[in-house]
Amino acid sequence: MPAFLIADVKITDDKWVPEYAAAVHDIVHKHGGKYLARSGNIEVVEGKPLETTLIAILQFPSTEAARAFANDPDYARFAKARQDGSDSRFQLIDDTDIAGTIPYLGKG
Repeated sequence: MPAFLIADVKITDDKWVPEYAAAVHDIVHKHGGKYLARSGNIEVVEGKPLETTLIAILQFPSTEAARAFANDPDYARFAKARQDGSDSRFQLIDDTDIAGTIPYLGKG
């Protein structure tokens, strides 16, 4: 079952960004993942804006693969650099529908 990692990032010190942007996608791919988006073009359509400067959406073949990426020793130094230079949140969701009314999604 596919899993999606949503990274919500407010960059506070951008020194980490070039190396992270150049290298992390290879670690994502190592775990069967791919970026669906990695953008700073954020438009709030409804609700109070967050102080986000970057949102990335990654798809993995499973929640286990997403966790393996996040816990990969090769990713650790990049994660540390991101954590030190941003306020960020990673959220992992599956492809289910909690209400169970969308027929092409699994029931959550």
